[in-house]
Amino acid sequence: MSKYLRILVLLAVVMALVPAATSDAQDKVTIRITTWAGVDESAEFQVIIDEINASQTAFEIIHEPKPSDYYTVLQTALAGGEAADLMWLDQDHMPWAWDGVLLDITDYLAGDERDTASPDDYFPGVWQTVALGDGVYGLPWIAQPVVLFYNKDIFDAMGAEYPTPDWTWEDFKAAATALTNEDHYGFAMNGWPPPYIWMWGNGGDYVSADLTQAPVDDPAVIEAVQFYADMVWKEECCPSQETMAEEGFGEMFKAGRVAMFMGGAADDLDRVEGLNVGVSAVPKGNSTGENTTFAWIASTVINADTEHPDEAYEALVLLTEGVQNWKIVSPRVSQATVEHLIASEPRKEANAADIIAAVPYMRGLTLFPGYLEFSSVLWSDFFTPAFNGEDTAEALAPDARILLEDVLASQ
Repeated sequence: MSKYLRILVLLAVVMALVPAATSDAQDKVTIRITTWAGVDESAEFQVIIDEINASQTAFEIIHEPKPSDYYTVLQTALAGGEAADLMWLDQDHMPWAWDGVLLDITDYLAGDERDTASPDDYFPGVWQTVALGDGVYGLPWIAQPVVLFYNKDIFDAMGAEYPTPDWTWEDFKAAATALTNEDHYGFAMNGWPPPYIWMWGNGGDYVSADLTQAPVDDPAVIEAVQFYADMVWKEECCPSQETMAEEGFGEMFKAGRVAMFMGGAADDLDRVEGLNVGVSAVPKGNSTGENTTFAWIASTVINADTEHPDEAYEALVLLTEGVQNWKIVSPRVSQATVEHLIASEPRKEANAADIIAAVPYMRGLTLFPGYLEFSSVLWSDFFTPAFNGEDTAEALAPDARILLEDVLASQ
């Protein structure tokens, strides 16, 4: 065989081998995911992504974190047709589904027997934030119930009993007042808890079940909102917003200047070295008698314009499973256990049982087309002026209702 012929044969063999050696890489599609994760959170998230990528031959996930001005960046990308295949959204932004930018995954879920994809394994108050209209537009990966954090050392020094789930509003107010002195405040409202806790616990709500009315002038709503406002303006058991802005709420709590606050279950102030912090359910509602609480919920969604919907869905399920075993609290019923919470976040072991006890009472927002505009009016014309002491909830409610129902009627 001539040298020339041998070279041709060798080239033919090499060319035949190349597809076999590189077919996996050539066939893989790239699935991009955009999140608000910062540096540390991104590093932890990347561990999950790397494990998934190592197990997949059809796709590779690329993380594109955008921690600054997240929703503005996301809207710009969506408008320009450059958005990632997958995105994180909090529950407030899930109404984007009605704008047609999120993929309905109902059919995918129907053929998927994995627990992560089972609607029945999610708490109803959580699932309602992705099951919108006739479709399902994402999978929740976290549902943080708001709980009551308290400094045990302050309670001990004052001879006060620790909070319990049996506390009523009046019990809570009395304790906050009794724990206030020149050294510390009994309670701090650092933007939390969301006022929905008090409304729901008192049997009220910001929108009717048929989404046609905004009954903020219901006596149950007025009483709840005014109770919240009076904690700051009448009871004198809370630091002013100016004080917290000047000193920093976190620093005040660390320094023993605040006895109680309400925050998401994943809050890290109960992990500060030297602080002896306990957790309890929020007080029972006056009307319901239950420890109804708000849940901060976030989900992963699929861009409706993705070029790879099948791969994007598979990545969605795998990522959701991974994050549900990382973030707390998992939104799934089967994972609402002390053991699962500790495995996900060992530093929460001391308060894990109290956090899990609050989970059955959490709920998310009622969402609908135009919710973002509705929410803006609800805060600007009702909640904020009431909480700032500009007027009473009773005086603000009638005009606020008119404005809110105008928004509902326009949808």
